[in-house]
Amino acid sequence: MLVSCRRLLTTLLHAQKWPFQPSRSMRLVQFQAPHLTGPHLGLESGNGGGVINLNTFDPTLPKTMMEFLEQGEATLSVARRALTAQLPVLPRSEVTFLAPVTRPDKVVCVGMNYVDHCKEQNVPVPKEPIIFSKFASSIVGPYDEVILPPESQEVDWEVELAVVIGKKGKRIKATDAMAHVAGFTVAHDVSARDWQMRRNGKQWLLGKTFDTFCPLGPALVTKDSIADPHNLKICCRVNGEVVQSSNTNQMVFKTEELIAWISQFVTLYPGDVILTGTPPGVGVFRKPPVFLKKGDEVQCEIEELGIIINKVV
Repeated sequence: MLVSCRRLLTTLLHAQKWPFQPSRSMRLVQFQAPHLTGPHLGLESGNGGGVINLNTFDPTLPKTMMEFLEQGEATLSVARRALTAQLPVLPRSEVTFLAPVTRPDKVVCVGMNYVDHCKEQNVPVPKEPIIFSKFASSIVGPYDEVILPPESQEVDWEVELAVVIGKKGKRIKATDAMAHVAGFTVAHDVSARDWQMRRNGKQWLLGKTFDTFCPLGPALVTKDSIADPHNLKICCRVNGEVVQSSNTNQMVFKTEELIAWISQFVTLYPGDVILTGTPPGVGVFRKPPVFLKKGDEVQCEIEELGIIINKVV
């Protein structure tokens, strides 16, 4: 069951620590509504605002973010026109937000990518990016539930900045990397530490990719709407208590370096998601360790991008 959007908005507004985004920023969303068939594309009218239906504005637009991104500048220009038009806004309480990107070709993740997170573990800062992945089937919406799998007793939280690729590329130079970025969103890299750290030969994949282990959202905020993605407050709260609080300026490898590194090995496609690492404060390194339990509520928030709220069931 999805969390009630009406109750959720109240929680969001009370939890918000940073000023709302100006409504002119481009905040692309995927959503559903009772009066609509299937998913639709929209614009969030400001951080925490209602939704403008892009498919009503231009019925020729695709209805999924993947197709939207694949069409590049042609669809982005339509969205920009919609942003400046006086269009009706669907109240937030009447829509269900989906993940801004669903079914991407790949979800690439970066480990140990915050200086303060390395200090927390008393390990050296990596000389090269540490790369692993999640399967696309782990993606859920910004207010969907996180399901505790019976196979794990050590499920942990990780707030992360996610980069969404907008243009295909291979062996991309760091100086050209931002031309391949569509925008940014908030991610929760839910992690089963027993499977990540002890089981399966200590390979990380299985512990990272259980179903529902990758909430994303609420919006894909286009890169031109953000002053500096590497200077944003980043925060995670569990049941209202701040457990992670840092800044993306602590990232060891910035977006450009990560894209250059990853694209040496794989072709990046529109819609691909890169999770850029988490700051300190995760449960496994607390003394004693703390893990998520049924009934917990996790709020992951990044300045200028928004907040996602996931109940643990």
